Formats: sequence, structure tokens, C-alpha cells
Amino acid sequence: MMMENIAQETLDKAIKYADKAEIYLEREEKLEVNVQNQMVDFAKETSSYGVAVRVIINQKMGFAYTTDLSKIDLTIKNAVYNAKCNLADPNFDFAPYSKYPNVPDLYDKLIPQMEISDAVEFSKTMIQNSIDEKCQPTSGGTHAGSYETLILNSDGAYCQDLSTYFSAFISVNIPDGEGVSTAHESDTSRFMDLDPEQISGEACQVAKNSRGGKSIETADLNVLMDYDAAASLIYTLANAFNADNVQRGRSLYADKMDKQVLSPNLSIYDDGTLKKGLNSSRSDGEGIPTQKTTLVNKGVLKNFVHDLYTSKKAETETTGNGIRSSYADMPSVGFTNFILDFEEQKEISEIENGVMVKDLLGAHTANPISGDFSVEAMNAFKIDDGEISNPIRKAMLSGNIYQAFTESWAASTKTRQIGSFVLPQIVVSKLRIVG
Repeated sequence: MMMENIAQETLDKAIKYADKAEIYLEREEKLEVNVQNQMVDFAKETSSYGVAVRVIINQKMGFAYTTDLSKIDLTIKNAVYNAKCNLADPNFDFAPYSKYPNVPDLYDKLIPQMEISDAVEFSKTMIQNSIDEKCQPTSGGTHAGSYETLILNSDGAYCQDLSTYFSAFISVNIPDGEGVSTAHESDTSRFMDLDPEQISGEACQVAKNSRGGKSIETADLNVLMDYDAAASLIYTLANAFNADNVQRGRSLYADKMDKQVLSPNLSIYDDGTLKKGLNSSRSDGEGIPTQKTTLVNKGVLKNFVHDLYTSKKAETETTGNGIRSSYADMPSVGFTNFILDFEEQKEISEIENGVMVKDLLGAHTANPISGDFSVEAMNAFKIDDGEISNPIRKAMLSGNIYQAFTESWAASTKTRQIGSFVLPQIVVSKLRIVG
């Protein structure tokens, strides 16, 4: 049965028992190949299908889902029961009828045609290229798939989204004296345009460059963060723009609207309509059209990201950031494509005394409210007189994420998307390096 027919029939049944009803369908076809110790460990092809039902009855919200189409009636019954057991809240609501944007380059027709053997061959190429580079692959893999969603509700919202994804990653070791030097590399695209030799080659190059590390004295230095390292720290910064955190008193920016909070050469956007964006779509998980939202303009706080619930509490408009992780979860405030846009650059040649860091270990331990962090620098390198002088054996990096980005620059014009974050390499001023 077509997704549209399933959604409409389910909605027709659900609305008989509720003031408002919403149906969300999700279908995913994916290939997955995992690598362990120079071998393809396993490969599988999976398919998932889920139907979620939300209802509002007397200002009470109920939710239920199923993967069995023969149990639609029971799922509706469970959603209704859950609503009646919950507390009333006037801020519960569903999306109104809307027109949706056309978002380009989210679907590659070649990906649904991929065979599991294609994904296996891609992974084997990464393995062999690593071996050719004298590195030992320790883990990795290739994932690809197509993703289709449909949302329909009793207020007239209706939207379908279709997208694809292709991702690969690899971790490698190389002998380094009595121990080993390690590194990893990954990439993700909406299209089947990744290069297995480039991915494994970059991982091996970093591992090789990291051999023979030297100690570093504790000091406050400028730090050039590569894409993965920057994305790890930005996660904590981004959560301060989440309206749910603001309303719960968990955001440092709660009372900073229209005030200077970051570097004046930094603007930040959340853009669900970004071309080729890994989290772009026509609508969010509630059926609200996606949009580009300015969060920071030249360092000045301008907005938070909202879903329907937080926007009604704040008596403002939703920004189309009601995100579902899957059909098995209710929508909540989240980010689409979180873009850091710097007006100024400070390239490595301009750094007299600093450190370059490829990745961070422990960034998730940063204090989400204060912004204080202490993390281990992975694949770090000393910068002297504008050039990398030597790898660093071991170092900790500490500071405050909010303070760090009050004086920051892009280190390159090239940007990459790491998860939700679209960003360049970033230079931040005077972080504490502990040798």
C-alpha cells in the first residue's frame, strides 16, 4: 500500500477519537559494511518501516508507534490511552497547512541501485590503500541508504521528503617506537561521490605525521582546530541556542538577546534548506517548512531554534526545528545544518606560536551551561613561526567554549559538514595547553 494511503486511512481512524491527530511514516533502505582488523567483518542490507501516531485530546498529548501495519488500530488505541493519562498543556499543537520549499540535491538515484557488493568493494579499497600506505586498518566501514518520510495531520499539514546518504570511515595504526600512532578519517555525502583512497590516505598521512611526538610545556596558546576538533567543541556552544534549554534555564544566552556574545566576525545560521545539507529537508519532523534562521549576526545574538511547543511557550514563531531521530521518537528541538560563517581568516602562516589539533577526546564532558571544558588533544602538532614544527606526544586542552569564540577566526575558506555542523578549520585565541 502507498505511504499516502496508509497515512490517510490512519488519520481518518485516529481523528474519530481525538481533537487533533498526526501521522508520521518513515521508510529506510540501507547497506552497512563494517571493517575490523584489515578485514570486512560483516555486511548487511536492511529495511525498516514505521508508523507513528500523535493525538491531542483536551490539551493532552498521546504518542504511539508500530512497525506492523496490521496493528495500526492498536497503535491508535495506545496513543489515545496515553493522551488520557497525561497532563494537559495548552502549548501542545500540530503544524498548520503550509507550502514547502524545494530543497535541491538531496537525492542520488544511484544509491538505491547500489548492491551490497559495491559497499564491500568500497571498504576493501580503503583497507588495501591503507596497507599500501604501510598502515594497519583497525576499524571502519561504509554505509549507504535512502530515506523517505511522510507527515500528515488533521490541521492540513502534508509533506513528503526523499533523500539519500553515503558515508565511510576508517581508523588506522602505524608503528611509532615501542607504541603506535593512530588516526581516523571519515566523510559523508548525499551522493555516491566519496573517494575511498582519499579517505584512507588522509587517515594514514595524519598517523604518519603524528609519529615521534615531543612533549610541550603548559602555556596559553592560539589553537587551530581542524574540522573534527572544532565540531566536537561546537556541540556545547550550539546547545545554548536551543530554545528548550533556554526555557529550562540551561543556556548561558537566555537573557542575552541582541547583545554581543561571540566574535564580531562570526555569524551563525541554522539552515534546513541548505543545498546538499546532510540534515536538509522540506519540512521538519512536525510538518513545519524548513528555513534559514539567523542565530548570531556578527557576534550579536538574534534568535534561538524552536519547535512548535517551545515557540508557543515563548509566544513566538517556530523556526522549523522540531527534529525526530526516528519514527519511534517524539519531535524535539534540534539543529538541521548549523553553519559557522566567519568574515575574517587567520591562516596557519599567521600563527607564530600555537597548536594545531585534528581531534579531541572527551568533548562530551564539557559543562553545557558554563561552557568549561578539559579534553585530550588527539593528533596535535606544534606551530612555530607559521609552520608545523613537530607532533605533540600528549596534551590536554582546556578553557571555556563561550569565551573562546569571542575571539576566533576561520583558518581556511573550505568548509565541511561534520554531523550537524558546517564549518571551516577554526582558530581560537589563548586556550590552555597542558603538557
